[in-house]
Amino acid sequence: MRSPHAAKPQPAGKRLLAINNYFYRRGGAEAVFFDHMTMFERIGWDVVPFAMQHESNEPSPWSGYFVSEIEYGRPTSPLRKVVQAASIIYSLEAQRNVARLIEQARPSVAHAHNVYHHLSPAIFATLKSAGIPVVMTAHDLKLACPSYKMLRDGKICEDCRGGHIYNVLRHRCVKGSVPYSALVLAETMVHRSLGLYWEKLDRIVVPSRFYLEKLVEWGWRREQLEYIPNFVDVERYRSDWEEGDYFVFAGRLAPEKGLTTLIRAAALSKQRLVVAGTGPDEAALRQFAGEMGADVSFVGHLSGQDLHRLIGQSRALVLPSEWYENAPISILEAYALGRPVVGAAIGGIPEMIRERETGMLVTSGDAQDLAQKLANLAALSAAERARMGAAGRQWIAADFSAAAFRDRTLNLYAALGAA
Repeated sequence: MRSPHAAKPQPAGKRLLAINNYFYRRGGAEAVFFDHMTMFERIGWDVVPFAMQHESNEPSPWSGYFVSEIEYGRPTSPLRKVVQAASIIYSLEAQRNVARLIEQARPSVAHAHNVYHHLSPAIFATLKSAGIPVVMTAHDLKLACPSYKMLRDGKICEDCRGGHIYNVLRHRCVKGSVPYSALVLAETMVHRSLGLYWEKLDRIVVPSRFYLEKLVEWGWRREQLEYIPNFVDVERYRSDWEEGDYFVFAGRLAPEKGLTTLIRAAALSKQRLVVAGTGPDEAALRQFAGEMGADVSFVGHLSGQDLHRLIGQSRALVLPSEWYENAPISILEAYALGRPVVGAAIGGIPEMIRERETGMLVTSGDAQDLAQKLANLAALSAAERARMGAAGRQWIAADFSAAAFRDRTLNLYAALGAA
């Protein structure tokens, strides 16, 4: 890719404008964002990123166009807080920068991942005005519910359905805070009044059938939604691990992940559990594990081969989620590593587990049911668990492969006149 300071605009070709708040591997959405860019570079597309400035960002010759950082929780002046609040709702800076970027390297298509609160969907109006097809992947339910997790007091809540978005303030859904909830309500009202998602997006890519149907329930037009599941390249993963004696959880240590239920289930079933990850609940979870007498090891954040080894040598990956998960890549990675999955029957998880063929489903939030399933899986022979993992690997190699994602995405871009 050329420098953003090139003397004259680059000629148009097959060019993807890849958009995301963060330009480093921060979470699942960022993993999809980076893998998407890498895939299209390999098939000959010119890929131009657009993101927010951040000290952890990967280097990019296009970083001169990135917008100023907004990072919550850092000390800042009252004036800066007002400026940030305005940018959260509608970022004029993001509009200006993306307009300059279009002039320098006009894309064939723009594909956004997470944009709210940082870049803002204001950029969609700019892209649409320039006649560029605009696609966005729905990594969560923000397009339906102002509080993207669709949770209230740790429980599923759909009170905002039918346009009753005032409930986000009424229930203080965002961090239990009136100011934060009021800001998100204002953000949602402005975005909806301007049609920044409804009218400016040509297609919304939805990685799970559950999310597709949920968005339709909340009023989205089915023809605007495109089911394209997430992917992994199984050839990049070993599956010849020697199994250990533990179950594993890998992810953020947050309330909606169901870790209290999992620790209780580990204690009830007397199964060893290894927890990889960090998050706001870590200290409380460590204390709870001690109180329960559960055999739980907290190993902190792991990535790359260290994480692969931990999952690959486990009896199974466990996802005890208690919110509407979308399409967790961790399930695909566990299968690629030859491991079965125990997952809560909530959100998009059930469509990614074939009962007793690639793993087991449990009732979300039910520690007794989870304990029983952990015990049942532990009672199987190592060979039987390996067969389940192998079945998962074979399944995703066909239906959740990089080639399948590439072809589905290219077909979508072609339908929009961009490929």
